[in-house]
Amino acid sequence: MDDQTPKSSRRVRYKGTHPKSFKEKYKELNPENFAEDVEKVMQQGRTPAGMHRSICVNEILEILNIQPGQVGMDATLGYGGHSLEMLKLLMPNGHLYATDVDPFELPKTRDRLAALGYGPEVLTIKKMNFSNIDLIAYESGPLNFVLADLGVSSMQIDNPDRGFSFKIDGPLDLRLNPSSGKSAAVLLKTIPQEKLEEIFIDNSDEPYAEQISTSIIQAIKRGEKIETTTHLKEIIKESLSFLAPSNKVEEIKKTCQRCFQALRIEVNNEFGVLEKFLEKLPDALAPGGKVAILSFHSGEDRRVKKIFKAFYNGGIYSEIAQDIIKATAEEINSNPRARSAKLRWAIKA
Repeated sequence: MDDQTPKSSRRVRYKGTHPKSFKEKYKELNPENFAEDVEKVMQQGRTPAGMHRSICVNEILEILNIQPGQVGMDATLGYGGHSLEMLKLLMPNGHLYATDVDPFELPKTRDRLAALGYGPEVLTIKKMNFSNIDLIAYESGPLNFVLADLGVSSMQIDNPDRGFSFKIDGPLDLRLNPSSGKSAAVLLKTIPQEKLEEIFIDNSDEPYAEQISTSIIQAIKRGEKIETTTHLKEIIKESLSFLAPSNKVEEIKKTCQRCFQALRIEVNNEFGVLEKFLEKLPDALAPGGKVAILSFHSGEDRRVKKIFKAFYNGGIYSEIAQDIIKATAEEINSNPRARSAKLRWAIKA
């Protein structure tokens, strides 16, 4: 009689003493089984593969002042780090609504939080864009607090299959939800040079927008298919050949960061989504309800600041942040990705 017992799968083997590729980092990708190893990575100021370290947690909790029994929303669930801390404060009898569009990370986060005791009786998770906050409020009633962390999660950046980082070769995708909209590779196939230059300027204040957009369009006209992150990085690098050797490496790195950011914002319509969310936000909040928004570049922060100010002047918000709140030096030292964080808040009149 054949043995029907399923064989256990072996982890991916790698060369050398330490894993280098994303899929080989089995300890970091399963942090619940290797807490000691993950802690060592974090002590080195790095974010373990497949994880995300929430930013400005203490500052956000102080702003929102969450009380037991309240109803709130985490507009960008991600890894669930902020949600976890908010859920702890909501107990007993509180409820948190959370939204995210990422089809890969959302179920993982749902399972992770459920394993910690936060199931559907206290946490409602919906796969939807946070610009639909009005639909959440229709179900939840007026919200006592709302958090929106506008940053891309470390899990998305680190996974080369998602195409978010120029540091690792992968498909040039950049979509938060790969089943919706056009990838960055498809966008580049038909976009006019003027429009591409405009995207680089408007979405990331890119100083070399003209040179880079020219090089990309010329490459496409030569018949090149720009379908990988590495290919785009090489074109950007070649377009900046005129830079002085003394700062060339660092300038190319910063330019790649800005260009990838600009394309990501475009393919996900991030500014349009943010503006819809900000416009609908006051109607979703209860009187005295608080909102905290964590942004990571000037384009986002400008929009938050502008709309907060307009609603404050119109008497819709009773108070707004006069200045941005930044991560502490201690947090930045332990988590360099916190360096560009900008936190603003508002209170419904």
